[in-house]
Amino acid sequence: MTAEFQALEVNKGEAFTIGIRSLTLDDLPQGEVLIKVAYSSVNYKDGLASIPDGNIVRNYPFIPGIDLSGYVVSSTDARFQEGQKVLATGYGIGVSHFGGYSEYARLPAEWVVPLPEGLSLREAMIYGTAGFTAALSIKHLEEKGVSPEKGKVLVTGASGGVGGAAVAMLAQKGYTVVAGTGRSEEAGYLRELGASEVLSREEIYAGGSVKPLDKQLWQAAVDPVGGAQLAAVLSRIAYRGAVAVSGLTGGTAVPASVLPFILRGVSLLGIDSVMCPAAEREELWKLMANSWKPEQLDKLVNREVTLAELPQTLADILRSATRGRVLVRLAGE
Repeated sequence: MTAEFQALEVNKGEAFTIGIRSLTLDDLPQGEVLIKVAYSSVNYKDGLASIPDGNIVRNYPFIPGIDLSGYVVSSTDARFQEGQKVLATGYGIGVSHFGGYSEYARLPAEWVVPLPEGLSLREAMIYGTAGFTAALSIKHLEEKGVSPEKGKVLVTGASGGVGGAAVAMLAQKGYTVVAGTGRSEEAGYLRELGASEVLSREEIYAGGSVKPLDKQLWQAAVDPVGGAQLAAVLSRIAYRGAVAVSGLTGGTAVPASVLPFILRGVSLLGIDSVMCPAAEREELWKLMANSWKPEQLDKLVNREVTLAELPQTLADILRSATRGRVLVRLAGE
């Protein structure tokens, strides 16, 4: 094992810095499982961790990266053996615990998921936190009775990581998917993922006040955007439909009426992938590796980058200048 390895470090002293630093295993936080990282990915939360006022990181210096996949180097937990392929998302990874932008990571065993059959380490990070959040959204919607034969499902922010994965998985499961995006030039890409219809952001919410109740257009929605657009979506969900919300890029204020809830029985489902229990997490990853796995999964990949290319890539995601998933290649398969 190498004495030193490379990681992307952010630090906040007299000035905020971001760059590659050499570390040793002694620099890593405590945990039962040491992992040689094969891949990580770039998420909006990672972008926030890369700026001084992102309100993600509290203690510096720090290694961002909220998800990772790789090989077990050593483990004091009997569930994991040397050489085993694993993945990890959520919990404190890349927020309060050193994350995936590092050639090695040490994590608590409870945070680590065995890589399921049917999924490569690279594919695990094509999904990553974004894909897992999309899958969790679909699972919760189906628990509320959403099914392919009951009508169309809207996916907002469909050009992003969560949205793109949701479009692809819903299409794989036989749903008629309506993709909403603020980037009209991505319509072809969204149709490749499986969308049968593409709407502009303005067609979903044109700004201004929202009707308390509008025409019933969709049985359900996956919404990683939030904000005023969410209020517009709720007003057009069909009777006893549901919306799974997981993001706030559109803002935290939702100027919605109570009418969709009490007159149409609409359910608003909050999706938190960070603290999802381990047993549910493992079962969902197995579905994502098999029956839910889209044939077009690789189409979600925008590009692969190295650690050295990460600072610019993180800036891009904060400007919404990327589509789909950006992978960070460390050791590879």
